[in-house]
Amino acid sequence: MSARGFHRRRFLKIAAVVPLVGLSARAQADAPVARWHGVALGASSQIIVAGLHTEEAEPIFAQARDEIARLEAIFSLYQNRSELSVLNRTGRLVHPAPELLEVLSLSRAVREASFGAFDPSVQPLWRARVTGETFALPHGDLSDVMYSADEIVLKPGMALTLNGIAQGYITDRIAALLRCQGMTDLVADAGEQRALGHRPGGGGWRVGIADPSGALVAQLALRDRALATSAPGGTLLPDGKGHIVDARDGQPADRWQTLSVTHDSAAVADALSTAACCLTAAEMDDMLNHFPTAQLVYRT
Repeated sequence: MSARGFHRRRFLKIAAVVPLVGLSARAQADAPVARWHGVALGASSQIIVAGLHTEEAEPIFAQARDEIARLEAIFSLYQNRSELSVLNRTGRLVHPAPELLEVLSLSRAVREASFGAFDPSVQPLWRARVTGETFALPHGDLSDVMYSADEIVLKPGMALTLNGIAQGYITDRIAALLRCQGMTDLVADAGEQRALGHRPGGGGWRVGIADPSGALVAQLALRDRALATSAPGGTLLPDGKGHIVDARDGQPADRWQTLSVTHDSAAVADALSTAACCLTAAEMDDMLNHFPTAQLVYRT
């Protein structure tokens, strides 16, 4: 199976996992709302800004598009020249982007809190499942990755995937960019969601949680908070099992159907919701205790 073919299916599935609940007609009439739709790391993405018409927000949306493209050139597994692809191909990356170092550091913190269940070093195993090849557990884990401002070095045979955290990280960066431009009431969604301020008419932004079929199963109001949802069955690999892998044993996660976590940071919420899919309820509680503002808001 080609990477392009799988990538397309991944986009179609993930695009339906966490939709935004639409604004009411009255709210839209009370104040202008600017919207942008696109794609980030293969996931459907959008930005909603209260208080501006779309044509007024276009220069800011253009900056957001440029920032997404810049970050994809760091984190994408599907761009041959991205920093992550070069690192995986050569085992070494000189002068890595500070964003890559930040995500690796955060990934290590979540790995430790999740009893090793969350670990980007599962990429060779994940790739083998996509291609149908036989592959044993990777030799080494994220703790074996050497990284500094000068270089990142992998052990032979290692490769990384940051798909369980990078979408949240990009969401955070887009929200920060918009805030620096003076936007105070908005939702940024680059695969996970970060809400700032309030929606038109007041109150938190209404967001939805969907199960793998796309059915809306819960709603909540989000304000100055991020939401991430993970559903192992949201994307099925050729072996018929879910795409999230428990790094401790290399097996597909199958304890839960859908999990949603909120946190101040979309990157943290993204990684925690991914890790939680592999954990028992008790392990999940212990992991979340390492991140005081994290909250499990949906589990089934």
